[in-house]
Amino acid sequence: METIYLVLVIVLFALAISDLVVGVSNDAVNFLNSAIGSKVAPLKVIMFIAAIGIVVGATFSSGMMEVARKGIFHPQNFYFAEIMIIFLAVMITDVILLDAFNTFGMPTSTTVSIVFELLGASVAIAMIKIYTDPSAMLISDYINSAKALAIISGILLSVVIAFTVGAIVQYIARLLFSFNYKRNLKFFGAIWGGIAITAITYFILIKGAKGASFMSETTVDFIKGNSFMIMVVSFIAWTVILQLFAWFTRFNILKFIVLVGTFALAMAFAGNDLVNFIGVPLAGYESFNSFMASPGAEPNVFLMSSLTEKVKTPTFFLLIAGLIMVVTLWTSKKARSVTKTEINLARQDVGYERFGSSMFARSLVRRVDNIAMGFKKILPESMLQKIEKQFDQTEYKKQQQKMGKEAPYFDLIRASVNLVVASILISFATSMKLPLSTTYVTFMVAMGTSLSDKAWGRESAVYRITGVFSVIGGWFFTAFSAFTAAFIIAAVIKLGGFIAIFVFIALAIFFIYRTHIIHKRRYADSEAKEMAVVTSLTNTGITESCLLNVQQVLNKTSEIFAGTIEGLSNDDLKKLRKIFRDVNNLNDKTKDLKDNLNLTISHLEETSLEGGYHYVQVMDYMREMSHSITYLSKPCLDHVDNHHKGLLAVQEEELFDLARMLRDFVRLVNEITKKMEYERMPEIIDNQQKILKFIDTSRKKQVKRIKLKEAGTRNSMLFLGILTESKNLMLQMVNLIKSHRDFNDAMVQSVEKKVKETTL
Repeated sequence: METIYLVLVIVLFALAISDLVVGVSNDAVNFLNSAIGSKVAPLKVIMFIAAIGIVVGATFSSGMMEVARKGIFHPQNFYFAEIMIIFLAVMITDVILLDAFNTFGMPTSTTVSIVFELLGASVAIAMIKIYTDPSAMLISDYINSAKALAIISGILLSVVIAFTVGAIVQYIARLLFSFNYKRNLKFFGAIWGGIAITAITYFILIKGAKGASFMSETTVDFIKGNSFMIMVVSFIAWTVILQLFAWFTRFNILKFIVLVGTFALAMAFAGNDLVNFIGVPLAGYESFNSFMASPGAEPNVFLMSSLTEKVKTPTFFLLIAGLIMVVTLWTSKKARSVTKTEINLARQDVGYERFGSSMFARSLVRRVDNIAMGFKKILPESMLQKIEKQFDQTEYKKQQQKMGKEAPYFDLIRASVNLVVASILISFATSMKLPLSTTYVTFMVAMGTSLSDKAWGRESAVYRITGVFSVIGGWFFTAFSAFTAAFIIAAVIKLGGFIAIFVFIALAIFFIYRTHIIHKRRYADSEAKEMAVVTSLTNTGITESCLLNVQQVLNKTSEIFAGTIEGLSNDDLKKLRKIFRDVNNLNDKTKDLKDNLNLTISHLEETSLEGGYHYVQVMDYMREMSHSITYLSKPCLDHVDNHHKGLLAVQEEELFDLARMLRDFVRLVNEITKKMEYERMPEIIDNQQKILKFIDTSRKKQVKRIKLKEAGTRNSMLFLGILTESKNLMLQMVNLIKSHRDFNDAMVQSVEKKVKETTL
């Protein structure tokens, strides 16, 4: 029996390692977004500083481990076997849940997940005890409802507090420094740095010291007894040091604050969130030691009163966990996916938005805009002008344009506020032994500061707000799904025994493998898109990229057309579904290209304005082609899916001929565009006219078949629809080629004009 439970403890630690990997992948956004978004330093430097912060912060989390042992339930009323079931259910659920969020690049809360998993699993076991054991107590005797409610309410309250504090502090900082902050930084930078670093020092060192595993009681008492003096000395010392550096060197105070803040936030994250990953396995390990210390004890009758005692976690375990987190930070691609979501929602510039619009966002923006107009009517005009001057972004945007792709998503002022405010709030919660959600805090602080910075202008506000509420909605889904999944898994393990345990572990391994494959594909697609954008931000790059995109869209359209006709004629539903996935991918590609129009055209040289006009036309026709092939393939899929009668043999023959003609036409177009032999345009027109004539002939034949009642209503609607969209495709293809020809000619003339101007 002891051997079985030893295996379960080993399984718990294996799950803990997996949980550390998936957890850090999700929570890396919390301490990396500000430094990466502001491009304060090379990525390797940022990662190195964050890694040191994680290792140091891990040793501060000892006091937080009590949450896993007795924060959510009363362990003294559960038996050892039941406690192990609760812990296993929690860890299996956590690994699956966090990995799913990472795969789709959505930041969620590891704190919320662990709290609701503990709650769900313990409620499941408690309810089974109540219904099967006549001597069982009330549910309130098993669940620490007061502490659980305090934790949950604290987490929810942190959303409002973090957003509000972030917005207020950023507004004050911007009034003080403005977007052209370098001038005022000479006068107020040292004071700002002194306040920031003193605040971080106070909350990390003074408030977090009592949770550190390596500090003696004497050291902790000394720090607590001299808190005020440490703060005063810290503020004066840092202010003086920073001012001297500012006077006599080119030292950038804001960069220093952001890097120190990154270290502090990584440290606060490790101190607060490490419990989410290893708290449960360590509690399981302590439970096993307690059980083994009582020879002859039965797992189904041995109460876990030992978990109510205060236990200091060995520093060795904390450091090992910290090192695993560091390795994950450096190697995880999923961490980068999650980071992108938050940075894109907080970025200062307007561009392609990942999220769409929603009725709530539109209503909220309209109301806030009305309130702002009301305040403008009340405040004096002189005050409004001064405020407007501090928020003037004219010079800032010019600098951004000069920097091109090296431009940061937001400036160092906002990055410093993000880090300082978030680290203070998280560290304070850690000192109060509240497992505050670092995700909620850092995300909402970032959203609050971006709001104050007018990053959510009229061009982007509705999309950003929709994005924020999508993420927040994901947090609520986290809570619900964590509770439900842990409840079900714990109940099944309790009723199914050890077989159920190993089935769930196998399912977890399979799920992680599948999500890894999905993320790998999504990440590769994302990287390809980014590389395409980056490599095409020059005249030559844009020209080459345009040709490549035209050929790819033409080839894919021809391939989809042929596949659709083949699937329709064979009643092959599986093939048609696969084809329609290709259609959706083509739609996404053309939509991305069109959404990036502004970015592409803004990088064209002044002599290439005519080319920009034709580039827009190229994108429009590609988008129209993707629409036409959608309207062609979807009815075919629906026709087969609804088990309607297939095509007549003569119809199949006509459509296969049409597919062959389209394939030959695309091959000809690719040959001409690749060699830039646009003098052969009449050849393309002749081929187009032959295909259009063939389509008209097929349409007349179908009308005759309808007259003779050889074709039913469904058959006729489908066949005529295919012919109509085929005709549209042919018209759009030729228009696309003409636009590409004009674009190419304009770009050649641009180069010639530039050479001529250089020569003169």
